[in-house]
Amino acid sequence: MASPRDLDTLLDALDPEATLVERHLWLVRLLDWMRGDRSSVGTTLERLQLLIERLETGAELRTRAQAWWLALLDGVDGTTLLADHGFAQRPVFLSEFINRLLRHVLPATPQTRDASELHTLLFPHDFDAAWLGRLDEETEKRLAAALGLPAAGSRAWLAALEESIACCVSQICAVGYAPELRLRMDNSAQQQSYRELLVDFETLRRALQQRPIDAAALDQAVQAFKDRLDACRQAAASVYTHLDEHGISVDVVFRLRQLRERVLRCRLLLDVLLAPDAVGTGKLLAQLTLAGHNNRSLRALIAGNSSLLAAKVAERSAETGEHYITRNRAEYADMLRKAAGGGALISVTTLLKFALLGLGLSAFWGGFAAGLNYALCFVLVQLLHWTVATKQPAMTAPAMAAKLRDLQAPGAVEDFVDEVSHLVRSQVAAVIGNLALVVPGVLLLSGAYWLAVGHAPLSLEKAEYVLQSLTLFGPTLLFAAFTGVLLFASSIISGWTENWFVLQRMDSALRYHPRITAVLGEARADRWATWMRHNISGLAANISLGFMLGLVPAFAAFFGLGLDVRHVTLSAGQLSAAAVTLGPDILKLPLFWWCVVSIALVGVLNVAVSFFFAFRLALRAHNVTGLDRTRLYRAIRARMRRTPLSFFWPPRETPVAEPLRHG
Repeated sequence: MASPRDLDTLLDALDPEATLVERHLWLVRLLDWMRGDRSSVGTTLERLQLLIERLETGAELRTRAQAWWLALLDGVDGTTLLADHGFAQRPVFLSEFINRLLRHVLPATPQTRDASELHTLLFPHDFDAAWLGRLDEETEKRLAAALGLPAAGSRAWLAALEESIACCVSQICAVGYAPELRLRMDNSAQQQSYRELLVDFETLRRALQQRPIDAAALDQAVQAFKDRLDACRQAAASVYTHLDEHGISVDVVFRLRQLRERVLRCRLLLDVLLAPDAVGTGKLLAQLTLAGHNNRSLRALIAGNSSLLAAKVAERSAETGEHYITRNRAEYADMLRKAAGGGALISVTTLLKFALLGLGLSAFWGGFAAGLNYALCFVLVQLLHWTVATKQPAMTAPAMAAKLRDLQAPGAVEDFVDEVSHLVRSQVAAVIGNLALVVPGVLLLSGAYWLAVGHAPLSLEKAEYVLQSLTLFGPTLLFAAFTGVLLFASSIISGWTENWFVLQRMDSALRYHPRITAVLGEARADRWATWMRHNISGLAANISLGFMLGLVPAFAAFFGLGLDVRHVTLSAGQLSAAAVTLGPDILKLPLFWWCVVSIALVGVLNVAVSFFFAFRLALRAHNVTGLDRTRLYRAIRARMRRTPLSFFWPPRETPVAEPLRHG
């Protein structure tokens, strides 16, 4: 507990003639004394009561405190606190992110006339919002009387509130008429809202300043102003419909959130302005404290303004992921064929990788060449409508998470378990299909190379290095999990690129731009635009994944991290190439069989890690919270006990009974 002696020491140092920075530092020390160790809101309120009692019982102290308080108010600009505190100082997302980052790194100074900056120094903890919000009306009145506000400060306080509302109204109109929002707004919704908001506020201000006050006219002006604020919010909300159809812009979402918060601040300031004797100031300060903390948070900035982008990325990934989920035997067999084609092509890529290593390129250019090799392979797999197994989980997870949006609906849990079984066996089919042809493909190509050249593609040293690098008793599993992260990252790049393509209306530009149509012709330009719209996501995923697999190990080596990638299909191909060099005796080596076990686990980790991150993103994007996970896990375990083969082989389709014919 803080002792009265500590408070007496602080009050003895209270000096109305102190400099601006000394006044601010004294107030910082007083509030530190009040909050103590921040263990109890009640204790802080008791200390505030003790301060008020000292001011009420000491006439000389009260006179000094009132003079000090007037000097404090005269030394700062209160409008910056009431109107601007908690709002971004930069109009776009990236510049605001950099500004917040600098504020986290650089220290603040109490030598300021900005009340918003001073408020941040005075109330730096969430605890402050808790005790400020607990201030009751009686305590507020006693503190105001002790500081002399009813006599000298009431009109100044009301004027500051009016000026702050005017500032917020101006900001709302400026954001509402910004071209980024105005061009995306429903014209019928925004025609009068922002145009008339300033007029309605001026009507309200005249009603407040009229003497004597006409209560009926004031009530009418207040209601009209509130209705206009709501109309502005609805006009801004119409932008979300456009974003949902034509792509998400983080900067536009950032502006929309700022506009919404400005509207709410207007209403809050208006409630305090209309309250008798400005009651409710404590709750206003609590709200300002929370807003300030949120405004300084990098996590809040990213989470709040990128949630819609995450939702759009997950949505587009879900649309793509539906194509990778097999639900019957025909689709399962088709997945095996597509995966086999992908495995056959990757066998060529595997040997090309060893050929590129033989060129002796530097680390960066070697990684770039490997990335180009992978990217071309993955793109060719896409163009041939084949598949690579490990690319699927990051796409299929959002499609599965979409089943959880209405978990309370009848049959929702069973539908989710069905989707889990479909997904698992789709992955099994894809991995089996890839490995079924990559291994014989590498063996055949290596054999053909041996017949043509007279030796195996890999030297003995390289073959032994492959075995050592793939063994289970090394960092292989760590590298496999890291590769799963890269697979997930490629899906994010894919969704972001498609969203950008749609947001910038690139398909329309390709279809109608005069220079493009002059070169390609209208029909061909239309075909290219349609093709790009349907394939941009896959191209972005395949190209980004290929270059990450090639370049990330090179960059990691530059920084001494020692990270590498382990892709199940590529690893199986490399082991097969090493087997050709070492001959049949490799089957007698325990190291070879440890590599086989390792490759199986690499496949599991590639799939599991990328699926885990994609599924978490999809849950967050769909706002799926408070799920009964125990119920879901119980249902999955029950399905595994009842029909374990359904996770590996599609059940026989139930024939549809033909209707009886009469006649």
